Amino acid sequence: MRWRKSVYAIIFAVAMGYLEAAVVVYLRELYYPENILNIFPFKPFSLFDLKVELFREAATLLMLWCVAGVHEPRSVARRFMAFLALWGIWDLTYYVFLKILIGWPQSIFDPDVLFLIPTPWVGPVVAPSMIALTMAVAGGVVMVSDIIPKLDWMFWVMLLSGGLIQLGCFIVPPLLQSGGDSMMERLPRFPWPVFVIGFVPFALALMRAVRHGSRAEEVP
Repeated sequence: MRWRKSVYAIIFAVAMGYLEAAVVVYLRELYYPENILNIFPFKPFSLFDLKVELFREAATLLMLWCVAGVHEPRSVARRFMAFLALWGIWDLTYYVFLKILIGWPQSIFDPDVLFLIPTPWVGPVVAPSMIALTMAVAGGVVMVSDIIPKLDWMFWVMLLSGGLIQLGCFIVPPLLQSGGDSMMERLPRFPWPVFVIGFVPFALALMRAVRHGSRAEEVP
């Protein structure tokens, strides 16, 4: 039964990946009709489009959380890991479908605008893909097994500290560039050394939670 529920949840995440890719294709055709493969120099959204996009992104995460809740109704720890797994699968398949639909990214180092909450996140495709793959693998192991992950204080310290460092790598460089239109002028340089410093404890936190988790009887 657990495998069947996991398959349905994963199919949902993959479908969400396609929907995300389709929306981005439409946005690129609207804002970059001259070349949908290149979104830099970045063109800021209109205020109305920005509000719509912000709520769409929030709604996507809410849907993933709800599916994780249906998959894991009894354990908050397992639900959180399932949420991370679905988020990771959604993110990875989003890039896969973009590649199929428009041939982008042309390289794993192509720059992308990842989110707009609370400000644009900018970074090479490979960076969020590394995070997504880690979440998908660690969370996926929990989803298809009877492991109750160990989400103790050490887990949260490692996960949040690493996550905040990674978040800073995506949002701080654009903000440090001069003026509110900085991304329109030139692409910010991605701080790889700092990103790795954040990625390591983030990934270790997820692996530790799975490895040191306890076993529970399978619920039909």
